[in-house]
Amino acid sequence: MSDLAGRLDRCSINTATLGYQLPIGQTIEAVARAGFGAIAPWRRELEGESARLVSRRIRDAGLTVSGYCRSTYIPAASDTEFAENIEDNRRAIDDAAELGAACFVMVVGGLPQGSKDLADARRQVRDGIARLLEHAGAQNVPLAIEPLHPMYAADRACINTLRQALDLCDALDPSQTGTVGVAVDLYHVWWDPDLKTQILRAGHSKRLLGFHLCDWLVPTNDMLLDRGMMGDGVIDIHGVRRHIEASGYAGRLEVEIFSRDNWWKRPATEVLEVCAQRLQTVC
Repeated sequence: MSDLAGRLDRCSINTATLGYQLPIGQTIEAVARAGFGAIAPWRRELEGESARLVSRRIRDAGLTVSGYCRSTYIPAASDTEFAENIEDNRRAIDDAAELGAACFVMVVGGLPQGSKDLADARRQVRDGIARLLEHAGAQNVPLAIEPLHPMYAADRACINTLRQALDLCDALDPSQTGTVGVAVDLYHVWWDPDLKTQILRAGHSKRLLGFHLCDWLVPTNDMLLDRGMMGDGVIDIHGVRRHIEASGYAGRLEVEIFSRDNWWKRPATEVLEVCAQRLQTVC
């Protein structure tokens, strides 16, 4: 397995890791100064901004975009709402193309309000992504389905395992055109006994589009906003990266940490410094 010492150029910072403390321009500058090679911005940070100008600032800073976060949830309680969700995602794909993003991250959504029909929510996800594929292909922006931990099945993502996500990719894109794949986020999949097999499957089918790093704390005080810095929890990060690289993945290693009561309270420069140190020593 490759050594990350002195290779922060291979690594990316998902801007959520910095808690949205700074305007996107200052975040870009901070990530570049810290020596990282890429950045993954969120749509909320581009509100009121020109995607073209943000893209230029990223390029001028010497960075690339490892991913653009994230999709509007797809399942809806009505046909009208469903159509609006699809259109909103088309617009986001346009911005991802402007940014030169390596992928557009799909957090697909859970049950529509008032529904208990999980099978129908998953059907809507399949139908919705199918409607987005042609537009994504035309814009040269691969869609990266990110399976989320099962605790989020009701409200954030009804796709919950890597196997599920890859089965969906195979159904939507049997010819493996590269328009749809998966993002592997350690926080969501580290527990899966089938993880190694599915990572290798994703690599074999050229569907591994992103790899997001953090750690699982014990205890975890908030299931959304208490992710750990790499090395502070129980995930065998080094072991999972071994499987990721064995699969042929040559993309960025992207740090994505939601930490309301810890890392988000610290200065961005400190967070970036610790990220850099942990990437090169425990990942």
